[in-house]
Amino acid sequence: MKKAIILFNLGGPDKLDNVEPFLFNLFYDPAILNLPNFLRYPLAKLISKRRAPIAKKIYEELGGSSPILKLTLEQSNALEKKLNQQDEKNSYKCFVVMRCWHPRAEKVLNDVKSYSPEEVILLPLYPQYSAATSGSSINEWINVCKKNNYKTKTSIICCYPTEEFFVKGHIDEILKKIDKIENFKLIFSAHGLPEKNIKKGDPYQWQVEKSVEKIISKLNIKNLDWVLSYQSRVGPLKWIGPSTEDVIIENSKLGKKIVLVPIAFVSEHSETLVELDIEYKELAEKNGCIDYIRVPALGTNKDFINSLSSLVIKKEERMFSEDLYPPQNTMPDSI
Repeated sequence: MKKAIILFNLGGPDKLDNVEPFLFNLFYDPAILNLPNFLRYPLAKLISKRRAPIAKKIYEELGGSSPILKLTLEQSNALEKKLNQQDEKNSYKCFVVMRCWHPRAEKVLNDVKSYSPEEVILLPLYPQYSAATSGSSINEWINVCKKNNYKTKTSIICCYPTEEFFVKGHIDEILKKIDKIENFKLIFSAHGLPEKNIKKGDPYQWQVEKSVEKIISKLNIKNLDWVLSYQSRVGPLKWIGPSTEDVIIENSKLGKKIVLVPIAFVSEHSETLVELDIEYKELAEKNGCIDYIRVPALGTNKDFINSLSSLVIKKEERMFSEDLYPPQNTMPDSI
């Protein structure tokens, strides 16, 4: 049986001239700006134009483009190889779809049609579900399929915050960094969200907390000093906290070494390579930190690829598992 795996990620500009259109695509997404189209379009244009100069400086730090497509393709190739080794009954091909830059869903759908799979499996590269990330990508794919009258069996793997191999991958990477160091603060940093999104029932924060709880439990280190915080706040709205910046400043002033784990990112991109590695490191050193250590995103970590492979093969058991959602939720409304 031929199966197509659609790996969703955010995407990033491939050159500096494309920073502004990339930002427009991001803010024009109704999952980001929940406004009628006639208001959302000009506002997205305005925000992207104003933010482009700042964002260009960030991408200049990365050599003029985002590495996320290259890294996601590496994950895609590793997963496809693993699936075809692990499951001899089926044939798998992985496709990458970016939400805010190329390759977009419309183009990739044509590639999927050419492959002619008997089943399509949607797999976001966001371990924890949010309507603004996984939900937006899944909905776009479904809408593009409807628009093009493409009908085939489709399964959705919405999230995997506590999946065994996902957790093991993080543990292995953390242990490599904390070996033989003392007096450190282990900071799990996730991308933040406006507080209003959580109050509306988005399970993201709850799932991030569950990821961290599971990792801490499995690490089983006595008196481990750790905290979960949130980064990348923009705009005037109140965001979930505590903020990663505040946690770094506080612990740097206390003389703690900083060990930072990107818990909600599985691919390196501007928010890890610039925000965490450059901006937050400078912040830590400015406030007296003597050792700033960053744990890498999982990337093609063998346990993470095993995690994705296991999710695909065992998808029926995990799609609607109750442990993926807060007690008051059963399934995100946007799926």
